[in-house]
Amino acid sequence: MNILDKIVADKRVEVDLRKSLIPVNQLEQSVLFERQTISLATQLRNSQTGIIAEHKRRSPSKSVINQSLNVFDVAKGYEDAGVCGMSVLTDGKYFGGSLDDLLTARASCNLPLLRKEFIIDEYQLLEAKAYGADVILLIAAILTRDEIKQFSEFAKSLSLDVLLEVHNEEELHKSIMPSLDMLGVNNRNLKTFDVSLETSKSLSTLIPNDFVKVSESGISNIEAIKELQSYGYQGFLIGENFMKTDNASESAKQFIKELSK
Repeated sequence: MNILDKIVADKRVEVDLRKSLIPVNQLEQSVLFERQTISLATQLRNSQTGIIAEHKRRSPSKSVINQSLNVFDVAKGYEDAGVCGMSVLTDGKYFGGSLDDLLTARASCNLPLLRKEFIIDEYQLLEAKAYGADVILLIAAILTRDEIKQFSEFAKSLSLDVLLEVHNEEELHKSIMPSLDMLGVNNRNLKTFDVSLETSKSLSTLIPNDFVKVSESGISNIEAIKELQSYGYQGFLIGENFMKTDNASESAKQFIKELSK
């Protein structure tokens, strides 16, 4: 059983538990459920830099990245730095995140927020909406084509943007559908955790231009972004690079300044 299968198995148990604790109508009554969402896809299309910065405490591949930075300051700092959007990890067991992190980020900034999560149930989309997210992530590796269709259409009915993540050509082919806004290519092999930007390059020509192309993982320098921009990428998800420093927002600010030259 690889790490992804393990995470998904645990996630099913977790979601069943959450459903039994907080009924759907309670989520729908949340004050944030009615807020006007902000489109990350639109922000990326209109940006020269396209940085989506992440708040991430730890990961299965790196264990602890940064436990000391609080979400409120990081979100505010990222917004001041000029990022296009912010990704908030909400998985507790493997990444040390929570839905409260999403709530806190929402309270401190006006950026489009991506709920970074292993989504396997519509209930998690209602949670995302209730806790202030603007965008949800769907991972092709753990979903069937029917599930991708069901979840992405449901997300659109909630006015949430959809970022679909793929790792290879096969996942890409099963996933392309009109209810997606952005197609993300994860440069990290989830089975081995090896990272290669070649994944983004080789898949770039197969992604129709109707979708905003996003490259994820292993992006740590300006050169990589400039190179990927020439392949049509408009969004760049950067997690560990900023979070592993003492001041995530300051490193994001310097990075964007450098990139804008």
